[in-house]
Amino acid sequence: QVQLVESGGGLVQAGGSLRLSCAASGRTFSSYDMGWYRQAPGKEREFVARINWSGGSTLYAESVKGRFTISRDIATNTVYLQMNSLKPEDTTIYYCYATWGRQDYWGQGTQVTVSS
Repeated sequence: QVQLVESGGGLVQAGGSLRLSCAASGRTFSSYDMGWYRQAPGKEREFVARINWSGGSTLYAESVKGRFTISRDIATNTVYLQMNSLKPEDTTIYYCYATWGRQDYWGQGTQVTVSS
């Protein structure tokens, strides 16, 4: 059974940092691009960051560029999102995903709350 399990969310003051982790299991994800989206209740899902299968290429939303860094450990099927200089508007649920061709897998999400 394929599972993506996020961790690392929590409450932090504005300007602080958090590191999200997403552990994938149930198959080998070395060929999959992985990344993060976020979605607040009642709002559309928003792309945050993506990293390709080798880790050699990354893509960020303009709203997080320069503050967030995505990375992955291929050996452990884990993707990370280092979030620095957090802002109250970064408050929402963050979802990890893995994609290859027409196959998409999603995690359950982890809450990030940034207080002002």
